Amino acid sequence: MSGRVDVRHVPKPWGHETIWAHTDRYVGKILHIKAGQALSVQYHERKDETVYLLRGDMKYWVQLPGDTELRDQALSVGQAFRITPGTIHYMEAVTDCDVLEASTPELDDVVRIKDRYGREGTSAP
Repeated sequence: MSGRVDVRHVPKPWGHETIWAHTDRYVGKILHIKAGQALSVQYHERKDETVYLLRGDMKYWVQLPGDTELRDQALSVGQAFRITPGTIHYMEAVTDCDVLEASTPELDDVVRIKDRYGREGTSAP
């Protein structure tokens, strides 16, 4: 149904996320990552997402098909990058960053390989 929607602010150990859209077909988020913090080294089994760097300086580590290691994709403000299911990736903030994320709706589809906050292997917030 058309109309106003609830906006959720979710605290994270690396900053917070603002979920401004969540339907059965898509999700829209803004990730605020504090300088020096990083998200989990992770992949998704079903979730397909595209990120857009709104503000800040970050390293966007991705293991592309055929690569054996993660490489910094060097996103600049105004650039976007798509992550398809199975792609290992993580974000590391050099300065405070705001990242727009558009994805399919599987919010709990996170397989954490490595996490500096002790959340490996889980899909907990």
